Amino acid sequence: MALPTLTPEQRAEALAKAQAARKERSELLAKVKAGKVTIAQLLDRKDDVAKKTKVAQVIKALPGYGPAKAAAVMEEAGIDDNRRVGGLGDQQRRKLLDAVAG
Repeated sequence: MALPTLTPEQRAEALAKAQAARKERSELLAKVKAGKVTIAQLLDRKDDVAKKTKVAQVIKALPGYGPAKAAAVMEEAGIDDNRRVGGLGDQQRRKLLDAVAG
């Protein structure tokens, strides 16, 4: 299936929208890193910014978590590397919170 051809205006609008979304996700992850937002609060959010953020990025933003520790938490919780917050089930959310708390 071919991608639709966009006019220059449509392309510019799509790029601006994507840039704004990346900026919002970056700000959210900065709040997690600063301790202003807990992982439980982030998981409870229903907005698109939180839903479309990768779980691995959220874990890596937690103080004291790097790539290796984040990968171990993801494996312990049974979460795929490419999973986004909005795609987590209730059981995965509980396991993630348990893994991060413990």
